[in-house]
Amino acid sequence: MSIRLVLPTRAGGLAPFTMPERRDFGAIDPARFSRVAYAAAHVVADPLRQDDPFGRAAVDWDATMAFRRHLWSLGLKIAEAMDTSQRGMGFDWGSAQELIRRSIAEARTIAGADLASGAGTDHLDPAAARSLDDVVAAYEEQLGFVEGEGGKAILMASRALARLARSAEDYAAVYDRILSQAARPVILHWLGAMFDPALAGYWGSDRFEDTLDTVVDLIGRHAAKVEGIKISLLDADKEVALRRRLPAGVMMFTGDDFNYAELIAGDALGHSHALLGIFDPIAPAAAAALTRLGEGDLDAFHAILGPTVPLSRAIFEAPTQYYKAGVVFLAWLNGFQDHFTMVGGMQAGRGIAHYAEVFRLAAEAGLLADADRAAARMRGLCAIHGVAA
Repeated sequence: MSIRLVLPTRAGGLAPFTMPERRDFGAIDPARFSRVAYAAAHVVADPLRQDDPFGRAAVDWDATMAFRRHLWSLGLKIAEAMDTSQRGMGFDWGSAQELIRRSIAEARTIAGADLASGAGTDHLDPAAARSLDDVVAAYEEQLGFVEGEGGKAILMASRALARLARSAEDYAAVYDRILSQAARPVILHWLGAMFDPALAGYWGSDRFEDTLDTVVDLIGRHAAKVEGIKISLLDADKEVALRRRLPAGVMMFTGDDFNYAELIAGDALGHSHALLGIFDPIAPAAAAALTRLGEGDLDAFHAILGPTVPLSRAIFEAPTQYYKAGVVFLAWLNGFQDHFTMVGGMQAGRGIAHYAEVFRLAAEAGLLADADRAAARMRGLCAIHGVAA
């Protein structure tokens, strides 16, 4: 029997919605993946201990680790303690250290599990930073922690550096010092201002062509220390422009949650690997699509991944930094957590019409594992907002 709901619309009204049958994505075989694929994973809050939503993050560690085991079981790598886990938006460095420590330890117990962890400067208040040396010291502390735990680092963009730097040379000076100290190759992280407005003008210019030169020159000087770079500008042409200028052996990781399907598929001149927040909620589809791509079936790859793109565009719509709410919303609908509460109360960052749209698109993409459970939870959320779904 079909499941029918009445859901809020963007126009401010209500409309009926009939849930489609769940799709079968086919077999998943990580051994066939022809792309390196990281899912930036969210954290599960503990609402029973979160008395102060703006205080230290209260985390349900059991559920948080269980979700990571789910991602690893599908053959995906994990990008740990990144912005998807609300770094800089309620999840502080102290909490991130505990998350990184636990995840690295958990990965050691699972054959084939792999991860890279975010190292930035978020324990340094940008307003308190007085010099580039302060930024370097902050990066050194976090990089040292990740590597000291035996992990691989993703060098996250720095709000403090964006505030202090006056030129491309200032960025180069900081990254030159940090990369020269890295014990193993790192992944660089170029995050656009749509994800974090405090990063406007990163790399020393608002003009992409200038920043592109800065980044290419930096990587060229340290190619042996850079495994790859993730670019999150939501602009496929800019990603391809950088991809074509990377030194041999340095990977491009797409962070483009609008255009990832075409960028991962690639063209005659190359392709992107993946380091994506959207791979958290669409993990089964992503793993199946990567299997089909590795088998040389490009049509099947697009047939699976294509329907997830409208969903991702809705989740990552402006203001983009609140995309984490949609990620956690889908984890709740799919039973990976039994509540829809986020660190810092961020679930309030989106409205009910947004969540209804995400629900519709997730259903249409075949990403709701249990239709009855998802519908019941959606009805409950609507009821809180005065809608009898």
